[in-house]
Amino acid sequence: MSPAERNILRQRENLRRETIRRETAAAVRDSGLRLDSQQRALFESRYIQERRRVEQTLRQQIDTERQQQVPALIQQLKKEFQIDQPNRSPATKPVGSPKSKK
Repeated sequence: MSPAERNILRQRENLRRETIRRETAAAVRDSGLRLDSQQRALFESRYIQERRRVEQTLRQQIDTERQQQVPALIQQLKKEFQIDQPNRSPATKPVGSPKSKK
């Protein structure tokens, strides 16, 4: 991986961490709780842990839905492209050299 690619990945990771830090602080603030530093750290830790769990569940749901919908999408595209190319048939065999037939 080139130094530029590593730098881009590092920047993305820093941006992701900063986003999570801001959203965690907002969750603490929105909760309305008055927490000391130890309780706040525990709240933030649990928030991040549960957020990961929620995001993992959502990714699994999206992957499951995608797996269910992709075959229908492929069939739809197959039909569209067969209409666009009526001269080409999937059952058509490639034509061999005329010299190969004896």
